[in-house]
Amino acid sequence: MLGASIGDIIGSIYAWHNIKTKNFELFDVRCKFSGATVLTCAVTKALRSYLASNKTLALGEEVKEELLNYGWLYPDLHYGRNFMAWLFADEQKPYGSAGAGAAMRVTAVGYWAATLEEAENWAQISAEVTHNHAEGIKGAQAVAGAIYLARQGTDKDDIKKYIEEKYYPLQFSLKDVRRSYVLNTTAPGIVPPAIVAFLEAENFEDAIRNAVSIGGDSATLASIAGAIAGAYYEMPEEIKKAAEPYLDNEVKRILAE
Repeated sequence: MLGASIGDIIGSIYAWHNIKTKNFELFDVRCKFSGATVLTCAVTKALRSYLASNKTLALGEEVKEELLNYGWLYPDLHYGRNFMAWLFADEQKPYGSAGAGAAMRVTAVGYWAATLEEAENWAQISAEVTHNHAEGIKGAQAVAGAIYLARQGTDKDDIKKYIEEKYYPLQFSLKDVRRSYVLNTTAPGIVPPAIVAFLEAENFEDAIRNAVSIGGDSATLASIAGAIAGAYYEMPEEIKKAAEPYLDNEVKRILAE
């Protein structure tokens, strides 16, 4: 699950200063983890508790509790405006977002689900805590499904076919997308190009470079692409080691368990 966080870290400095190239220093001194990493940790911890209870706990309630816990633990990171309002509201209710926030935090679901159906069901439950808009749920399910299939060693053509048949058309290349892509924080605007960044990649690092080169919200794009690529490819040890200084002990503990 470290792949999502590494993508987040690498993409962090380009989210507001886009580059339309794959040629850049992978780790910059200005890099840092953001809300994508923190909320991935939250869902990871919630799902771990749910599984430890033999699935007797309510997964949605566990996700809500950990989103609150980690959001309050890291209140100064970049989150979406709606999530910030949810975080500090007197009562936490879903806010109908079609954004990609639920998709960027769903990594553990794709890793730990026993079946593709379970991955998509858990993704829906984890999304609905905040992103109960159909597009927000769809984005989370597509990413969780892609991660699950990648973990099974499914051929990329088959992953693409599945996503296209159930979720999004992917008949475009990153080369074409780069020319006109601008900031788009919706799930339909982020999830499809992030998946294509993985599909066009030759290895884990290439997937991250692909995602950053798109432009827009580079941290979220690279986090999603990194989550899928991390499930599909063996992650180079030198990249893992290079990422360590950017992570604090809490994040390391959650992602390593």
